[in-house]
Amino acid sequence: MSDFVLAKGARALSGSSDMVRRSLEQMQALPVDQVLRADPGFRPETYQSTLRDSVSVTGPGTFFGKAQRTLVMVPSQESGWWLDRRDIPDSLPIAVSVKNVWTTARNIVLCAGSPHNYVRMVEHIVALRIGLGLDNLMIRMDSGDPPLFDRGSMDLVEAVERAGVVTGRVPVPYVTVREPVSIEGPHGSFVCVLPAERGSRLLSVDCAIDFKTAIGRQRIQFDVTPAIFRHGALARTNCSLWQMLFTRTIGKLLADVRHLGYTNRNILIAGPKRYFNEPKLVHQGKSLEAAWHRATLDLLAAVALADTGRLCGRILSYKAGHALDVQLIRLLYQENLLVPVG
Repeated sequence: MSDFVLAKGARALSGSSDMVRRSLEQMQALPVDQVLRADPGFRPETYQSTLRDSVSVTGPGTFFGKAQRTLVMVPSQESGWWLDRRDIPDSLPIAVSVKNVWTTARNIVLCAGSPHNYVRMVEHIVALRIGLGLDNLMIRMDSGDPPLFDRGSMDLVEAVERAGVVTGRVPVPYVTVREPVSIEGPHGSFVCVLPAERGSRLLSVDCAIDFKTAIGRQRIQFDVTPAIFRHGALARTNCSLWQMLFTRTIGKLLADVRHLGYTNRNILIAGPKRYFNEPKLVHQGKSLEAAWHRATLDLLAAVALADTGRLCGRILSYKAGHALDVQLIRLLYQENLLVPVG
């Protein structure tokens, strides 16, 4: 049975099933721009992994672009990912979990304990948990403002490769949904999750976006493996030409925009008809950078917030964003919809 047939029968956890079905038809009508599948010999890990050695990465701050920010990724035997604000000595590390999501208004912000103990725009970091299959990690930080790199999250991927990955003796928990489920968002957006096929521990994604800029309509399909994630990790976040002009003019009067570290190098800038800097991830003459960023560094970041195991199955995402992604993960827990995969 095809993914779209299953998705049309999915139970709506929020919103209207009829609206999701209409949006599914719109998504299904879009041509697929690129398909990347796992190598035939790929097998998801059996045992949990962490880094072999510690490794650090430094870059300009996301929200304080003139300041240099450093992340130190440290091997950990404790289950899950943790963010440790070293500039707040009395705080405890923040568990990367949907339970600790503070807001998704512009980006995913995690917070635990004191309201000062937060980290903004964590999505480009924590997506590596699912994308690279890296189960346990401590990340020490010098502020709640992570770096914004010129190459998406590739600096972090290369840091993991330099440090090396080792596996232990604790089995990796894999989970999937009990049944097909969906969630409806504004403007015809939705996310749908389908159960894993019997015996499969693979996560596959079908992601489509529709922007009223040069980005336009894009759709990609892929299996989540470290090699394919590495391909997508190069993708930068994007903004419209108007948004970039705003941050450089009137936005300087606003506290949360004044020091924003957006440049022509670390952000893809899209005008109504053309890009205003060079787009990346061009496939058959069309840049798919926005779709790859949305799928690998945004959607998979929300999946990484499911802290009871690695999600497997299939995800269909259409015109969605952080808020809808995280709401779906939260509802999976509230409705007790995640079950172990044998």
